[in-house]
Amino acid sequence: MNTPEMWVAIAFIIFAALVWKKASGAITGLLDARAEKIRAELDEAQRLREDAQALLANYQRRQRDALKEAEAIIAHAREEADRLRSQAGADLEASLKRREAQAMDRIAQAEAGALAEVRNLTVDIAMDASRRILETGIQPAQADKLIEQSIAELPKHLH
Repeated sequence: MNTPEMWVAIAFIIFAALVWKKASGAITGLLDARAEKIRAELDEAQRLREDAQALLANYQRRQRDALKEAEAIIAHAREEADRLRSQAGADLEASLKRREAQAMDRIAQAEAGALAEVRNLTVDIAMDASRRILETGIQPAQADKLIEQSIAELPKHLH
């Protein structure tokens, strides 16, 4: 049994065992390193996922806050518009009342002026009729006729 083939086979088996021992340690080390790298990548992916979810939640909260703020701004704008509308209506009403009062004052002044003019004209006509009566010494029937004639001419003098 001491044949050279057997010694070669034993040497080969020993060599293969030594190589396997060294190679299995290296392969195991490589596989462990690869597993650790994959585990680190998975942890990084998990951390990135959590960061992304936190950012999403933060943006969603900001969006809700912005919508609430926009709704508050719109509500305030509507209230301000209503207030301005009612203020404008009150200002317009007050302005119309002032103008109406001014118009009524002008009408009253015009009426007073017209009445004063009519009185003055009536006095002038009455004086003119009296002067005619006195100058001509007219009879009462003729005086009544002159007065009626003066009254009939009154509208001509008013215009």
